[in-house]
Amino acid sequence: MLARIRKSLDENEKGFTLVELLVVVIIIGILAAIAIPAFLRQRENAWGAQVESDIKNAITAAESHAVENNGEYDTLETAALANGVPAAAWEAAGLTGTPGVNITAAFPTATTFTLTGDHESRGGTWVYDSTTGETVFTP
Repeated sequence: MLARIRKSLDENEKGFTLVELLVVVIIIGILAAIAIPAFLRQRENAWGAQVESDIKNAITAAESHAVENNGEYDTLETAALANGVPAAAWEAAGLTGTPGVNITAAFPTATTFTLTGDHESRGGTWVYDSTTGETVFTP
């Protein structure tokens, strides 16, 4: 037995055993199982941030339009922004959108408006109401 060990040491055999390789593969699998769900949540958060950003830009564009039109919002088009392509009135107000984000505007009165946004890759909607000044997310 000792002769065999001494012989293998003399030959300088190098390499990993099957057990060592299996342990490394299992550790990599565990790390991947932890990291992948966290990565997917970050992607969903990024899509949500895109919608919120486009809504804030649409608010600024709508208010700029109202300033130029005697405080009235209703001269903007109802279906305002789809998949990053602004309608002519929104484009004139300075709004360009993010691809994949849909923003729809509604004007219940001449002096109030509601913006609804969603992302084609994420569920839920964001709604901004000009009377409250808040954006609310509904899953």
